[in-house]
Amino acid sequence: MELEFGGGYVLRRALREDHPALNLISLRTGDSGQDATAREDDPDLLGLIYSVPYQVLEPDFAFVVEGPNGVCGYILGTPDSAAFYERAGREWFPPLAAQLADPGPDESRWRGSDWARRAIHHPEFIYPEALHEWPAHGHIDLLQEARGKGIGRRGMRYLMTKLREAGAQGMHLHVSPKNLGAQAFYRTLGFRAVQHASLPQYTVFMAAVL
Repeated sequence: MELEFGGGYVLRRALREDHPALNLISLRTGDSGQDATAREDDPDLLGLIYSVPYQVLEPDFAFVVEGPNGVCGYILGTPDSAAFYERAGREWFPPLAAQLADPGPDESRWRGSDWARRAIHHPEFIYPEALHEWPAHGHIDLLQEARGKGIGRRGMRYLMTKLREAGAQGMHLHVSPKNLGAQAFYRTLGFRAVQHASLPQYTVFMAAVL
């Protein structure tokens, strides 16, 4: 085990056997931290975009929170965003896209998980020069049962330490503008908003020195 949080909750290295749990957590936190189940017609796609690739491509920085009822959260990252995105674009997304029909660019025609199918066919990797000062990035999502116990703060600090030890001098995050709770949480860890003309406006970017 990497960390023990008490109450039967631990942080451990994510394994390939955890992929179904990663998919489920991604779905149940996929609407700005809330459950996206009712919105999606394919329950696995959010995880295949946002969580599973970290376990596959960056296993040394992929962790799950396991509690009395099983896996209930994940904390994922990479010390080198450029290298991660290059590998994901070359190794991860093309095989997935080969299994899914591209719904096309007309968003008015999208239904259910079509937005995710489109994202798999045309992945967007946001890493302009404005973020290069903070080359690492990461994600954390916890189910409701794991919240309010200090797990997120301790787990993120653990990941940040691992990324620093791997040579990353800074870390950035993508945060939903609607998720004010997440933004406040990251500020307690030393993250601050990054604003630059090269960054999309539909996502809040936050960064911290490691």
